[in-house]
Amino acid sequence: MEDYFKGLKLFGDDFSLNQIEEWYKLETEAYADLGSKNKTEYKYYYHELNKIHGFSTISSSQKFENVLGFGSAYGNEFEPILNRITNITIIEPSDNLKAEKIGNIIPNYVKPVVSGQLPFADNSFDLITCFGTLHHIPNVSFVTSELIRVLKPNGLLLIREPIISMGDWRQNRKGLTKNERGIPTAIFEKIFLDNKIEIVSKSYCFTMTSFLQVYFGKLFSKPIISYKIYVLFDKIISAIFKSNTRYHATKKLQRISPQNIFYVLRKH
Repeated sequence: MEDYFKGLKLFGDDFSLNQIEEWYKLETEAYADLGSKNKTEYKYYYHELNKIHGFSTISSSQKFENVLGFGSAYGNEFEPILNRITNITIIEPSDNLKAEKIGNIIPNYVKPVVSGQLPFADNSFDLITCFGTLHHIPNVSFVTSELIRVLKPNGLLLIREPIISMGDWRQNRKGLTKNERGIPTAIFEKIFLDNKIEIVSKSYCFTMTSFLQVYFGKLFSKPIISYKIYVLFDKIISAIFKSNTRYHATKKLQRISPQNIFYVLRKH
């Protein structure tokens, strides 16, 4: 386990198909069961984060005929660019996290298979988003390679994921599913190198955000991550403290570091 907690290896990435299947059974409805399955009460607070770290790097005139959302649930993440999208496909394991419509677009929902193989031809999508999903699955390297495979040449892949262990995943952790754990940046960038995909943009986020939300969140009507001014502030301090990041922090000072990374990637 030492190599996993040091971030040298990713727990679950070399699992057998049987081990992946057991993991899949535990995670299928786990996120929905944490409180997201009631669509009338569900609120999406990541628009400013996605715009500042991701969509702002894309030309405002660029159109997307076919878009894939990996683990996108109700598809809220597409709302800022809906007027530039023709078709939306969403890979979603949960039966409880589906929308009949996203704006005026009727999404096509596809359930993932245990192996992680995607049921699409090579070079199928102009844009793929993967926000907070990969850390819920075991075989991250293979699944990411599949996302790259189905991306069109010059297509864009946006990934936002935690880059810390999120505690000891062998123990119960309040507010987290059983198996989720972050993905070290070194693991991500080896995957990108192996699959020959270009990093267009790499930025860090969520430095001390949980702490600041607890102590200052009561002053605001929405979570602080939903405010543009906070996201810009967080982007600056995350860049300052990125060198302090430890995959499995054991000291308080090591926790003053970005918890997530946001990649914008282009396939050649």
